[in-house]
Amino acid sequence: MHAVHRPTDTARRPLLERLRRTAGDPGRRILFTGATVLTMDPALGTLAAGDLLVTGSTIAAVGPDLRAHGAATDAIVVDAAGTILSPGFVDTHRHAWQAQLRRTMPDVNDLAGYVSTTLAGYAPAYRPHDMYVGTRLAALAAIDAGITTMLDFSHNSRSADHSDAAVRALVDSGIRGIHAAMGPHFGAWDRQWPADLTRLHAQYTDRLTTVRLAALATDRIAGPALAYGPELARTAEELGIGVSVDAVFGEASSEAILSWERQGLLGEHLTLIHATALSPDAWRAIAASGTTVSLAPTSDAQIGLENAVPAIDEALAVGVRPGLSIDVEVALAGDMFTQMRALHTVQRMRAVHGAHGTDREPARIGTHDVLDFATLQGARTCGLAEVTGSLTPGKQADLLVITTDEINNLPLNDATGTVVLGSDARNIDTVLVGGQVRKWAGRVLDVDLPTLRAEAAASRDRILRAARLPATRDLPTG
Repeated sequence: MHAVHRPTDTARRPLLERLRRTAGDPGRRILFTGATVLTMDPALGTLAAGDLLVTGSTIAAVGPDLRAHGAATDAIVVDAAGTILSPGFVDTHRHAWQAQLRRTMPDVNDLAGYVSTTLAGYAPAYRPHDMYVGTRLAALAAIDAGITTMLDFSHNSRSADHSDAAVRALVDSGIRGIHAAMGPHFGAWDRQWPADLTRLHAQYTDRLTTVRLAALATDRIAGPALAYGPELARTAEELGIGVSVDAVFGEASSEAILSWERQGLLGEHLTLIHATALSPDAWRAIAASGTTVSLAPTSDAQIGLENAVPAIDEALAVGVRPGLSIDVEVALAGDMFTQMRALHTVQRMRAVHGAHGTDREPARIGTHDVLDFATLQGARTCGLAEVTGSLTPGKQADLLVITTDEINNLPLNDATGTVVLGSDARNIDTVLVGGQVRKWAGRVLDVDLPTLRAEAAASRDRILRAARLPATRDLPTG
């Protein structure tokens, strides 16, 4: 049997049928054999030809020849020779509810343009069903592109029903979902947030779904009620949940970070998103406290946030290794390959530019760095470093089988470089989340594409009519 299978390859159907039949068996064993294994675990490194055993929802073993140690006994064996096994990508910040408005403003000029159109214009028109449609669409597309964990910064929580719909969408997609809830910036809402976090945390926290508090860095965009501070920090601490803070950039955010430092509000439980154009003192406080950082490389550049430069050098200079994120699909690409490549290119450009004309050697990052940011560091940023982010025995089986025999990837030379610089969604042959198959032979499972397409278009059209704002001149109806 050929190791790499296209969607039209019927040879893998019996394997998939066995996997589906045994999906509820906590003792089910799946053995992937013969792949190049990028564990992203510093202690395990890369195996040029290795095996990986999944038992139930977890990774049981990784090694060069697990068959020799009896791993194939009673296991469903998947011949993965000629492929790359990688941890699933971790998206540390995406406003998933906006997915049916994808690329409605592909040439957005600035933050004000995004805020006035999407947050002030379209967001108030969302019903709970629209939250479900957008969030599920974003999650399914994430799985298709190899993202197994997604933090949904759900800042359109107009009611408990809106929040419930967003969480149900994550659950129904099968992704490892983090629902980071925040009240909306503009328009009428029930003012149930942040009190409703208690219910959300109790009702939805399980093996695949967790809840975080979401907030803004300052009151400049949407007022003091949504800005992180002692009150919101207390709410999160009482619930034992993490906090993700968006719109962290510039002088005002730098001052806010130093204020949080004085109040004891920084720490590993806190993620600062963007972290663009912060002061050296703010970076010192972030590093000293263990606060995590989520970079959004294409968002900073395309929307023009502060100096528009992703803060990778500033982070690394103080010892902070960030996670990566997508941000807003209304104006940006929705896959992690784009984020890795953008960051890799921008940082190396800055390094060479800074050293040009001197005798200094440019301090460049490499492909292993950005893959680390997209996997293990992303998991750490979301508080899930013990759960996912690397192919480490004992962690959840969130993994990708990446093909290398297609035109864009052949022949396989450097596995890490192939994932970061060569691959795209077409090469994501198989996706497992918590040991369950979510994509197989190049197709996301359990998706009725015609129905999904119709629901997304209908939701988009209704929102545009209700908001009375044009999207693009070329927008189709239907």
